[in-house]
Amino acid sequence: MGGLLDGKVVLVNGGTQGVGAAVARAAAREGAIVTVTGRRAEPGEALVAELTAAGARAAYARADLADAEQAGASVTRVVAAHGRVDCLVNAAGLTSRGTLLDTTPELFDAHLAVNLRGPFFAMRAAVADMVARGAPGTIVNIGSNCAHGGPPHLAAYSAAKAGLAGLTRNAAHAHRWDRIRINTLNIGWTATEGEDATQRTFHGAGENWREEAGRRLPMGRLGDPAEIAEFVVLLLSDRSGVVTGSVLDWDQQVPGGQD
Repeated sequence: MGGLLDGKVVLVNGGTQGVGAAVARAAAREGAIVTVTGRRAEPGEALVAELTAAGARAAYARADLADAEQAGASVTRVVAAHGRVDCLVNAAGLTSRGTLLDTTPELFDAHLAVNLRGPFFAMRAAVADMVARGAPGTIVNIGSNCAHGGPPHLAAYSAAKAGLAGLTRNAAHAHRWDRIRINTLNIGWTATEGEDATQRTFHGAGENWREEAGRRLPMGRLGDPAEIAEFVVLLLSDRSGVVTGSVLDWDQQVPGGQD
């Protein structure tokens, strides 16, 4: 039996670690031809070696997704290599801390660059290829539950992710007649390499911070990147039907709920 993404050309921006790498693994298992991008070659090349050893077709391309030109070029590079891009996942993210009162213009701009501008210009390039070919396609943006408001120390991050939710709806509406489906998955607290570094850098977390955090959550644990990846693959595939313009919460906290 074929996989959900058999023969699809899939680009995962920010795909060298964390949720992005989990998406790349899941897409490869479902038969996709996968390209991952990121700033650091070592984890990208290691992931590609893992995927190719398992029989997948995969490649790494260096890209700084904070740079609008490089974000767009990540797509055109895949089109040059494979003749098209069928699916795009925007998984790069910046989560450095800053409140409304202490966020500098430079920090604010950095968040917008990675969390909103990069996805915008990658989406623009991907949609342009799909429209030029008259072909359908799918895009999934990795958002955050912070789009609903977020904690005080993630002011710029929350603003950027809220913007990504609005961009998703706007682009999905604009290109629904092109059969291009665009959705965002707002994820909650997730156990990734990046989150581990963030907790240690900004919050003085110890070795067992995941277990301690899990005890404060309804399901007793943080989100798992592999589980998120399965959901992303579903949204990329035809199995998700006509769903477009949706901003879905993948979290164990319920926005608006009160105790």
